[in-house]
Amino acid sequence: MASHPFEYFLWTIYPYLMLGSFFFGTIIRFTFFHAGVTAKSSEMLEKKRLMVGSTLFHVGIIGVFFGHIMGVLIPKAWTDALGISDYVYHHFIAIPAGAFFGILATVGVYMLCWRRFRNHRVFRTSSTADLIVIAALTIEITLGMLSSFVTAPVHPDFNYRTSLAIWARQLFYFQPDFRLMLATPLMYKLHVIFGLMIFGAFPYTRLVHALALPWRYVYRRFIVYRRRPQV
Repeated sequence: MASHPFEYFLWTIYPYLMLGSFFFGTIIRFTFFHAGVTAKSSEMLEKKRLMVGSTLFHVGIIGVFFGHIMGVLIPKAWTDALGISDYVYHHFIAIPAGAFFGILATVGVYMLCWRRFRNHRVFRTSSTADLIVIAALTIEITLGMLSSFVTAPVHPDFNYRTSLAIWARQLFYFQPDFRLMLATPLMYKLHVIFGLMIFGAFPYTRLVHALALPWRYVYRRFIVYRRRPQV
């Protein structure tokens, strides 16, 4: 630890600061500020790019999320026990699925980011937090794509399942070994650092609406709209 104080902080202390902010901040937000858990819509200001970008982004990010769950939380020993080799796992499962959902998320978030900053009406009605959130998501998804499809081919000997993934699982039982991250390529490190930062800021931004399941829409009565007759 003495020779790597900054690395020790990044991979042992910083993750718990961000995850603690996520969990306790979310509890506080839903307990005391539940009325503010919403995503302010700008659909009336511009609809076409919003619909296309939002659909691509949400479908892509859901796929990417479950891909991360499978890649990080499922140990390599489990897939080995099923007879799935590293070659098959990466070239027939991880890379095709990651490319498909990653491209969807990337195209979607870039459309939403362009719309947020370049559409005059949308930009003028956006809060500072709105601009920071969409910029942060754009950077994080870009870092993820660069890690998977640029850095990975440059470092063919690096296997995140035997280093980064093990470190990530160790966080859950409070014994992270920061040394597992020392040889991790920089792009992967930036992706993890930025992702943890987004988790830490999650409860204090519009992103928190993702945790608000709309159960009331299941049983609420239909809203009837009637057109005023033309005179």
